Amino acid sequence: MSEQITVGVGAGAQYLGVDRVIDLGPLHPSAHGAYRLRLTVTPDLVITAAEPLVGHLHRGAEKLFEVRDYRQVLTLANRHDWLSAFCNELAVALAVERMTGMDVPVRAQWLRALLCELNRLMAHMVFLTPLSPNAAAYREGVQALMEEASGGRIHFMFNRIGGLREDVPAGWTARVAAFLSTVDTSTLSIATEELEGLGVLTQEDALAYGVTGPIGRASGVDFDLRRDDPLPAYKALKFEPVTRTEGDAAARVRCLLDEVTKSVELATQCLEQLPSGPVNLRLPKSIKAPEGSVYTRVEAPLGTSGVHLSSRGEKTPWRLKLRTPSFNNVQALSALLPGTKVDDLPAVLSSFAVIVGDIDK
Repeated sequence: MSEQITVGVGAGAQYLGVDRVIDLGPLHPSAHGAYRLRLTVTPDLVITAAEPLVGHLHRGAEKLFEVRDYRQVLTLANRHDWLSAFCNELAVALAVERMTGMDVPVRAQWLRALLCELNRLMAHMVFLTPLSPNAAAYREGVQALMEEASGGRIHFMFNRIGGLREDVPAGWTARVAAFLSTVDTSTLSIATEELEGLGVLTQEDALAYGVTGPIGRASGVDFDLRRDDPLPAYKALKFEPVTRTEGDAAARVRCLLDEVTKSVELATQCLEQLPSGPVNLRLPKSIKAPEGSVYTRVEAPLGTSGVHLSSRGEKTPWRLKLRTPSFNNVQALSALLPGTKVDDLPAVLSSFAVIVGDIDK
């Protein structure tokens, strides 16, 4: 006879009224928030049904956007997914730039692409660290470079409407190149064979739930905005996303490893083609987007990060709706967890990259 249990994931999960707390490791991003899973299990603890229960973080970002001007919005835009801060800033900046018809300087476009790839590399290393402590050294290396360029360790606040806050420091590109030459995923020594066959997400289910990013590509969803809807700099880069068909925990981890290699390649190409020139535009003190609406999207580390901006011609947005990858991706747990043993939950969930703030936006 089946029974229901509720497990909690992340720091503070023990206060959510759960039967069991799932520990995903000291550096897993779910430690920054908490969500619950209502599971139906057999007497031998095999999951037959799963329902993600979210909403405990209450970020309220979309409502906060409506009472802040566009410069202030950028400050909040990098906080709902704290590992994709630069990419989230960029999605909002692109929306305002498109509505106002701004022509962003070419150097800023290339630096944005470079910093997006460094941000992706950093985020993936955080997810890989619980599986391989060696990833922490790479994470610290790329995070130091992002901090040197932006002045922020987590919330970079480096994008501005019309480009970047300022140019990167002298010698920074050489230090980036030196770091990229040291990144080697073979040193992480992750035994992905132990994850084979666990938590299978089919391509059909991934498409039905709108799953994007490495999780979707691990299930055969051949979709990546860097190729399919590229920003200007990406159009000049040689890039083809890596996809797998197995859809299990091993495939998801291998996709993360593949993307680390791809990000190193793309960042290196950006360095080789980086032009000189200004990185921002001279703007008035108050920015007003014209009346209308626009949708922009970027390929964030976890998938498609979209912004639907509606304006009434004021200096604050009338509505700014976020399409966050974690919100869609976490729903797919109801499709991939049935058939999984409760004892295998930590391994499956560790391979399933979500940020709780990105869900409870």
